[in-house]
Amino acid sequence: MLWTFNIFFLFCNRIYEGYSFSIFGQQFEFLDNFRGTFRWHICFNFVVLRMISFGYDYHWSKLDSHFDQEKHVMRCSLCKLGKTCYVVRQERGLASDSCSFSLYLCYLVYAPLYLAGPIISFNAFASQLDMPQNTLSFKDVAWYGVRWLFSFLLIELMTHLFYYNAFVISGLWRELSPVEIFIVGYGVLNFMWLKFLLLWRYFRFWSLVNGIETVENMPNCINNCYSLELFWKTWHASFNRWLIRYMYIPLGGSRRKFLNVWVVFTFVAMWHDLEWKLLSWAWLTCLFFMPEMLLKSASSAYKVESAFGEFLLRELKALSGAVTITCLMIANLAGYVIGPSGINWMVSSFLKREGVPVLGGVFFSLYVGTKLMFHIQDLRSVAHSPK
Repeated sequence: MLWTFNIFFLFCNRIYEGYSFSIFGQQFEFLDNFRGTFRWHICFNFVVLRMISFGYDYHWSKLDSHFDQEKHVMRCSLCKLGKTCYVVRQERGLASDSCSFSLYLCYLVYAPLYLAGPIISFNAFASQLDMPQNTLSFKDVAWYGVRWLFSFLLIELMTHLFYYNAFVISGLWRELSPVEIFIVGYGVLNFMWLKFLLLWRYFRFWSLVNGIETVENMPNCINNCYSLELFWKTWHASFNRWLIRYMYIPLGGSRRKFLNVWVVFTFVAMWHDLEWKLLSWAWLTCLFFMPEMLLKSASSAYKVESAFGEFLLRELKALSGAVTITCLMIANLAGYVIGPSGINWMVSSFLKREGVPVLGGVFFSLYVGTKLMFHIQDLRSVAHSPK
C-alpha cells in the first residue's frame, strides 16, 4: 500500500504537470497564469522518497531490531572515537510513540534538503534533532564550505573556456570527427559530475551548519570509478543507500540480485522522469551490470596461488574496467545527453574506417587509467591500514 500510494501520485504529478487550478472549476482558471517558475512536482520526487522512508522506519520500529550496535562500534573508526556515525543513527531507530505528525511534516519539508537532497532516512534525521551531528567539527564544516567555493570557481572556468554542452545542445557534435566526439562526450560527463557535486554539496553544507549530517554524494571523482557498482556507490551515494535499504534488501537482496537490479533501475528511471531515453539508460545500465556481476562472482570464487596468477587477474580486471567505463559513458550519454538515436549514430561513426583506430586508442587510454585507479586504491588501503 505504501509503494502503491506513492508511485501513483508520483506518476499523476508528472502526467498532469503539477495539476492546474482549472480542474477545480472554470472560476479558478485565471490562477494558472500565476503559477510562477518553481515546479513543485519536480521536488516532490524527493518528498516521495521521504514518505516511503518514514513508512518503513515507522513499521520497523514496531519490530525487533537486528542491528548489533556493539559489533558495529568495534568495526567503525568514527564510533571508536566516541562519535555517532550515520549508520548508527539510521539503524538504531526511534520509539514508535515518538513519531509524531509534526516530526513527520518537519522531515518532509526540511528546507536545506527539500529541493535536491542529499537523501536522508527518517531515523537519521529525527535522531539529530535531539542530538546534532558530532562527526564534523566547526573547522571541518568551514573547510567544507571553502572547498565548495573552489569547486564553484572551477565550473565557472569550465563554462567560460570549454563548450562541450554547446556542441551537444546545438547538435553540432554530429559534424565532428570520432576523436572530437569522444572528447566532447567525456567533457559533458565531467561537467555533469561537477554540476551535481555543486548542488548536493551546497545543500549538505547548509544542513551541516544546521547540525544535520547526511550521506555525502560523490565522495569519489568520476574519473576514479572503474566498475558500475563503484560508480553507483559514489555518484548519488545517498540515493544508492536509500535504494538498498528500502528496495533492494526488501526484494530479497543478493539472493535475487540479477532480477532486483532491473526492478531498482527501472524505478530510478521513472523516479527521475517519464521519458523513454531514461528507461533506455536504465535498461542499458542493467544490461552492462549482468556481465560485471558474473565476473565478480567468478573472480571471488577463484583463488590466486601464484604471482603470475595474481598478475593475470589484475590485467583482466583492468580490461574489464576499461569496458565498464566505455559502457558507463554510452549509458549516461544515452540517458542524459544525446538520447538512444544519438547513440546509434555515434556508435556507427566509431565503427567506420577512420573511427576504429580512435576507438582502439580510447580503449587503451581507459585501460591505462584503470591501472592507475588500482594503484590509487592500493595506496589508500596502505594509508588506512591499522599498521
